[in-house]
Amino acid sequence: MQSLIGQEGHSAVTDSIRVVLARLRQEIAAEEFDEKSLDLALSGLSSAVDGQLRHALSYSLQPVINATGVILHTNLGRAPLAAAALDHVRATAGTYSNLEFDLTVGERGKRDVHVDRLFQKLLSGDYVGTAAPGCSAEQSSTAIPTAISTIVVNNNAAAVLLALNSLAEGGEVIVSRGELVEIGGSFRIPDVMSKSNATLREVGTTNRTRLADYEHAINERTRLLLRVHRSNFEITGFTEQPELDELVALAHRHNLPLMEDLGSGALFDLHSVGINGEPGVLDSLRAGVGIITYSGDKLLGGPQAGLISGRADLVARMRSNSLFRALRVDKLCYAALEATLLAYVKSDHNAVPVLRMLRLPKEEIVRRAEKIVSQHKSAEPKSASRLELIDGESVIGGGAAPSAVLPTCLVALSHVALSADDLSARLRANTPPIVARVEEGRVLLDLRTVFPEQDANLAIALASLN
Repeated sequence: MQSLIGQEGHSAVTDSIRVVLARLRQEIAAEEFDEKSLDLALSGLSSAVDGQLRHALSYSLQPVINATGVILHTNLGRAPLAAAALDHVRATAGTYSNLEFDLTVGERGKRDVHVDRLFQKLLSGDYVGTAAPGCSAEQSSTAIPTAISTIVVNNNAAAVLLALNSLAEGGEVIVSRGELVEIGGSFRIPDVMSKSNATLREVGTTNRTRLADYEHAINERTRLLLRVHRSNFEITGFTEQPELDELVALAHRHNLPLMEDLGSGALFDLHSVGINGEPGVLDSLRAGVGIITYSGDKLLGGPQAGLISGRADLVARMRSNSLFRALRVDKLCYAALEATLLAYVKSDHNAVPVLRMLRLPKEEIVRRAEKIVSQHKSAEPKSASRLELIDGESVIGGGAAPSAVLPTCLVALSHVALSADDLSARLRANTPPIVARVEEGRVLLDLRTVFPEQDANLAIALASLN
């Protein structure tokens, strides 16, 4: 044990010895050993301690290969960061930075400026008349009706909380019953409303809410009209919902702000990749919505963040709220977000992994999948595992565009002796772990969400299943 103590320290080695001995005592008490196997276990104590020590001192959070075809997989960390974002985080976090220091005047500055300047380029008037990054020429031809500002908090739930508390504390917020959504982690709009000290005023029914329902509910205590995008489900059939421009006009008539919780929030033209019905941030701003809240790590493709964009005067009220400091983000988030937004400004969409995966044509996925299958067959001609290619669909995930699918090619994996669940468990135990889908007794792997440089690791893992 002396060499281990020299490498990792006395305390860590002692803890590992205790764990190994406790486990061995438990196995002996359960009569799991005969004399020969017990001797073998005792002789391997040193190796067992070494293995336990490596396990105890290794990272729990680790990279995985996402072969599910779910681009924004919440359980797998949602949006992977762009290489430029990682580089910018490393460069600014590994030393001191001008996070809150104005280099021009040599005085304290504001951390907002590093990203707000880019949001103003993307969301205000700088690109109007020409095609704004992530936006069609038709969208760009309509100017944003007022000065726009953006602030950043921890996540979209925090953004909703801050906005409601700043604009409607002590008053009523009108929202349709069909928009009282719950998303992952039991985040419910009514609960956040309560925490913000605003009163929820429900109007309409689950499937039908008319403009008149909002108008009849407006009274002297009304502070805000709220529209919530149903990001993770759809209501179809006998339905009705006011158009966004109708709600904007109603809010203006009564001098009330209209807030929209987009949830995901895209700055990219989703129509270009065949995804319809998912509203974008630019669409809402051009329609005249006062405040929009959305996520940074979903369709934007950046770090976890809650983004609040809208009328500068309304955003200023949130910036002065003491909750803003409690919910603000750190230098790592600002660095990653700044680099992500710069890719949009440069129209370098393929630099953002989420956008690259959305734009990836099926033909490219087929080419990569065929190569993996071919390598498997040539390396293991009599393999116990079998790979075949089938057509399939990728999904956006992350509570965005719930009905949208992208055509893809799936590698279907089966085995003569192992069940699909067994195969899936073996893949998860791989280094790095591989997470796939299990459907109809087969493991399905979708290369849309596998980085091309991970294909070799995937092929090696599949070969190891024989």
